[in-house]
Amino acid sequence: MRSHVGANQADGHEDELLGKAYDSRLVARLWEATRAYRRVVLVSAFLFFPIAALELLQPYLLKVAIDSHILRADWGGLTGVAGVFLLTLAGLYALRALQSYLMQLTGQRIMHDLRHRLFAHAQKMDAAFFDKNPVGRLMTRILNDVEAVSDMFGSGVVAILGDLVTVAGVVAVMLAMNWRLALVTFALVPVLAVSAAYFRGQARDAYRGLRTRLARLNAFLQENLQGMTVIQLFCREGAEQRAFVALNSDYRRAQFRSTVYDASLYAVVEAIGSAAVALLLWYGGGQIWEGVLTFGGLVAFIEYTNRFFLPIRDLGAKYAVMQAAMASSERIFGLLDLEPGIRSGAAAARSEAPPIIEFKNVWFAYEGDEWVLSDCSFRVAAGERVALVGITGAGKTTIARLLNRSYEVARGKVLVGGLDVSEWDLTALRRRVGLVPQDVFLFTGSVEANLRLAADGAVRRDALERAAAVANARGFIESLPEGFGYEIKERGANLSQGQRQLLAIARALVYNPAVLVLDEATSSVDPESEALIQDAMERLLEGRTSLVIAHRLSTVQRADRVLVLHRGRVSEEGTHAELLRRGGLYSRLYELQCGR
Repeated sequence: MRSHVGANQADGHEDELLGKAYDSRLVARLWEATRAYRRVVLVSAFLFFPIAALELLQPYLLKVAIDSHILRADWGGLTGVAGVFLLTLAGLYALRALQSYLMQLTGQRIMHDLRHRLFAHAQKMDAAFFDKNPVGRLMTRILNDVEAVSDMFGSGVVAILGDLVTVAGVVAVMLAMNWRLALVTFALVPVLAVSAAYFRGQARDAYRGLRTRLARLNAFLQENLQGMTVIQLFCREGAEQRAFVALNSDYRRAQFRSTVYDASLYAVVEAIGSAAVALLLWYGGGQIWEGVLTFGGLVAFIEYTNRFFLPIRDLGAKYAVMQAAMASSERIFGLLDLEPGIRSGAAAARSEAPPIIEFKNVWFAYEGDEWVLSDCSFRVAAGERVALVGITGAGKTTIARLLNRSYEVARGKVLVGGLDVSEWDLTALRRRVGLVPQDVFLFTGSVEANLRLAADGAVRRDALERAAAVANARGFIESLPEGFGYEIKERGANLSQGQRQLLAIARALVYNPAVLVLDEATSSVDPESEALIQDAMERLLEGRTSLVIAHRLSTVQRADRVLVLHRGRVSEEGTHAELLRRGGLYSRLYELQCGR
């Protein structure tokens, strides 16, 4: 168990590696993703300027109020300035609310589009892709990484651009009002820059460590929750709890370290800002004494100074948002750039072609040169029922996967209806070739919805009921509390193995393929369920070209022909009786199972 956790942790560490906070290549691709919303983005960007103008107007209004009205006891004029100030605040908050809404809207739409693209892209990938990429990692791409990109539009790049416009305006106004006083304020900028760079680097390292530990904690939780029954079976609760406490404590310490650096950067910027205000009071007070500067001008300078340091104070949080967004963008586009290992052909369904199956000198390996099938050849005539038997690892399930082109052959050809499967349109091929797997997968939802899955929902209720009856599933369905409306839990956890298998057969009847593969259809069921399944299988296979894969040799005695796989190729073939008379591998397998 621990070795598997280690692998997940390594994957998590790879996922959480962080780079720079700005990558022009990734930003260009994200900008391309906003194509449909460019007008909204441009309107939001245009709002920076009136927002910055209103921000810069407020300190100047304070200067006017103090110098022209308060010091002169002009209460009538002060009332007018106060009214303008209130209008400025109202306009500023209205524009900020509008801009925030527009950017959040853009971020949500981009998040929606990216998730749609990622899910659609994942549906195009071949089975080998899912063998190499854990479900947790793909969910992180589609959910967490896309959300990080959305955050960049809502509170990352937008806020930074707005801050740049505001800071540039503050600098220009301060220099125009009193360049000497402005230089006093900017004298502490080098100290600020060095401090910000130091704490930003420390915060980046702390954030990277935090995300790595979070990935480890997530990997541990995912594995333990999925394997809870095994943990309880072997009384591992105490050991796993101690391991969780260690990982959780490590994450807490990393969180504290990250918080310390964020708080330190905030405090340092606050301290430098306060020092700048102190310098302004000292130097500006002297200028007021000499009559060079007005009291209102000094107050305005202090306000502008606060607006100058405020964006820098919040830089740490914005930097983290941008850094996470760039890392997430790298992973998102890395996934989108992966080409499917199997591409659909152009040939549509050929209803006139006889449903013949043929393997011609097929070689296949899941990894390297570890051949599962080696020069495998056989033919199944239209309407023929052929059984595939052999020891575990002989390649039986692999043949089923190659037949519907879940995997691509290395050498040789697989033909359906006389046409190489690589030339078939994948949808048409998989409509032609149906598969009832050993591990039946049922989706969360009603029984009826799971049966309609086989026909994209376009089937009448009475047809579903007939299919359920033929599959011997109608009896147990009608005994359920809501019948066909009964809600199935995740992966059919509230149904027995036999009930799930009967539903799979009913679903195959609704699907109605010309070629059908049954993979270990009666394994792991009780004798009563096996009898029902065997009877349902007889009705299902009637008149179809079919391959029946089974370890239980008693289930293949009614086959027209039996193919015995050994070391990746057909070593024997014939009827059940013929193979027993030969006394070869099939006969030995039968003797081992039946004790004869």
